[in-house]
Amino acid sequence: MTTTKHWSVEVSIGENDGRTYAEARLQTSDNDTTELRGHGEARLNPADEDVPEIGDEVAVARALSDLGHRVLLAAAADIRAISDEPVHLHR
Repeated sequence: MTTTKHWSVEVSIGENDGRTYAEARLQTSDNDTTELRGHGEARLNPADEDVPEIGDEVAVARALSDLGHRVLLAAAADIRAISDEPVHLHR
């Protein structure tokens, strides 16, 4: 029998003082309290045209990348905890 799991990622975006901030939150299951968060930021270069969607995209991409790295770190910690061996997971 195949088991399917569902993890959810929620992304929040905000702006303040010419900077766009994003937070990506991973919930690993409905009844699990495990939650990892990734953060990203973008700022408008004063010489560039202000296109808010681009700031959102950059901040979100950075938040998702940070979240992915944190998931790898969590997996490495879990492997280390059960194997008591050094772990080297690469991005």
